[in-house]
Amino acid sequence: MSSDEAFTGYWKRPDADAKAIRDGWYHTGDVGRLDEDGDLWVVGRVDDMVISGGENVHPVEVEDVLARAPGVLEVAVIGAADDRLGQRVVACVVAENGVTAEDLDAYCLASDTLARFKRPREYRFVTELPKSPSGKILRRMLRDQQ
Repeated sequence: MSSDEAFTGYWKRPDADAKAIRDGWYHTGDVGRLDEDGDLWVVGRVDDMVISGGENVHPVEVEDVLARAPGVLEVAVIGAADDRLGQRVVACVVAENGVTAEDLDAYCLASDTLARFKRPREYRFVTELPKSPSGKILRRMLRDQQ
């Protein structure tokens, strides 16, 4: 952060600076994993993570599976409050007519890459997902619609 090109802080947002800049390091909030070849894969953001029954569920991991399901056009995964689990995994889905929650749940259960506990406990069918002008899905707006 000491170079002329580096990020120096948020404009008039000392609260955001305190959260993101610690000990001279900028913490992006991104979550990643290293594969067996040492390649880094960004899998989501810390603030989007769903903690369900004490387990961390990265929305992108669930979305990648559901996006391949027949009839799914778009999907976004969020966490919703749950009395038993703390949060439950919720999939907001734009799908072709005729696609059901049962179809999608069966698809997740048959997946070789998605752990059973990570599958959505609820499917919300929507006509569109809220997006920013750049096309990024606004999960915050989906969470606020609960």
